[in-house]
Parts: sequence; structure tokens; C-alpha cells
Amino acid sequence: MPFALRLLPLACFALACARPAAPLLMTPRDLQALSSRPPTARVAYGSDSSQYGELRVPPGPGPHPVAILIHGGCFKAMYANLRELGAMGDTLAAEGIASWNIEYRRLGEPGAGWPGTYLDVGRAVDHLRTLAPAHRLDLSRVVLVGHSAGGHLAMWAASRGRLAPESDVYQRDPLPVRGVMDLAGPVDMTANVPGYESACGDSVITQLLGGRPADVPAHYADASAVRRLPLGVPQVLVIGEHEGFAPRGVLEVYVRAARTAGDPVRLLVLPGAGHFELAMPTTPAWGPVAAAIRGLLEGNVDPGPARSSSR
Repeated sequence: MPFALRLLPLACFALACARPAAPLLMTPRDLQALSSRPPTARVAYGSDSSQYGELRVPPGPGPHPVAILIHGGCFKAMYANLRELGAMGDTLAAEGIASWNIEYRRLGEPGAGWPGTYLDVGRAVDHLRTLAPAHRLDLSRVVLVGHSAGGHLAMWAASRGRLAPESDVYQRDPLPVRGVMDLAGPVDMTANVPGYESACGDSVITQLLGGRPADVPAHYADASAVRRLPLGVPQVLVIGEHEGFAPRGVLEVYVRAARTAGDPVRLLVLPGAGHFELAMPTTPAWGPVAAAIRGLLEGNVDPGPARSSSR
């Protein structure tokens, strides 16, 4: 072996020329540690203690566009609640966008799972009609934004108008939305079930849907947005370069299927980001996420202008 090659390991050690270290990524605790201001209103949409939402309205006469926020947490009550997206709601309000940050029954609570969790989300979304007159909300400019498990629920909510009336999760006359953003959430519940459940440390998918895909195929079909393409609204799917929950390949398959079906859809891969940065307005991920929300409010998948969205 040549002398220079025999010295290479020692030289690399001395010059720190080893493979670059992975970036320090945000954690669930970082997301939960974000502070937020009290909402404009805390409103119940049902009688259960988890059937409520927090409304944040920007100053000014309006009417204000609205982002419906749906938090994640592996669908489990012990993992997360709507406080995780309070900081996002505050930041959107500062940019002229109202937010309706919804809670819903999660695994570990009575009535959660199939169909309760999905019916809660649909009912909460539709409750925006009740809130709009008193709070000057523009129901012609409403988008859904969900993170992780909430990203899945946001995609489901955007697709529920195409459910058959005999479905367990069918709801008549769903509120129309202008677009939907999925921040690293599942789009096909039959894909990567072991991976999601490993990441969550529990059998959350099969608990949520009441069994395995082979046991309750109708549940998985009715829960998965990919089964109801075209959705008929613009969609932005966001994933971090270092995502550890939602496989990029699954999202890419969805994007190809949505485009083939005729939907405007965009996959946004954010460099240097992991799973939790996407929902944190304190990280560099917020710039492109906020721009994409503005674009969706205008009815397209391209970033909107960096200005207030109130009119």
C-alpha cells in the first residue's frame, strides 16, 4: 500500500474530514415548549371535553382568511394537544390570517378512533360557519393545515366531500376549502403501517381504524385521501430533508397519483429540517411553509406574496 494511503486515516482524524455530523433536529419537547398568547375565543363544537377549538383573529375589519390547524401526536391523547400549534396561530394572526386550531378525541379517550376521531374533525371544520359572522371570517378563503397525524386528518377533511353516504365518516354538506397543507402526515393509511407504529411506539394505526387493513378494508379506504382522487383543491405536501416519520417515497407516490388525476399538487422538501421544525414558526422552515399557506389561500400551490392576507 502506498505510504500516502496508509497515512489517510490518521490525516482524516487530525483534520476532522470524517462524514459530516447529522444536524441537531427539533424534538417533541421543543414543539411543546413554544409559548402562545391566549386565543381570541375558546369555543366548543360538541359536548365532549375534547370537542373544542381555539380561534385567533387578526386585528382589523376583515373579512379575514382562515387556516384551520390540526395538531399531530400519533393520534394519542397522552402525546399532544392543540397547544402545540398555538404559536403557529399567533404567527399567522400577525400576518393577517385567522386560525381555528381544533382539538378532537384521540386514542385513550372515550369515543376516539373509528369513526369518532374523524367525525370530530369534520364537525370542527364545519363549525367555522357558526363562527364566521361574529368574527369577520372569509369562508371563501379557508385552508386546512395539519402536522403529522394532523396532516393525515387535514387531507381526509379535504377529501371527505367525495365519501359515499353509506360511509361511517360521511357528513353532509362539508365546508368547502380552498386548499390543504399536509406537514409530514400519512396520505395512504395502508402504506407503511409498521413504520408509523414503530415511530409512535404503539399500534396507533390499527387502534385508530379498528383493525388491520385486511380486517377493515373499508375503514382504510375511507380514511385515505389517495383513494378519493381527484380532491378538486390545491394541495401542498411538506416534508423535511431529515424526516423520520412520513417516508418521502409514500408522499411521492401520492403526488404522482394526484397529478395524474388532475389535481394541482406540490411536494415541498425543506433542507435541514426534520419532523418537528415544520410546525415551528421559530425555525427556518416557517418561511416556505407560510409562503405556501398564502399561496393556498389564493387557490394555488405556488408561494404567495410576503404581505398581509387580510382585505
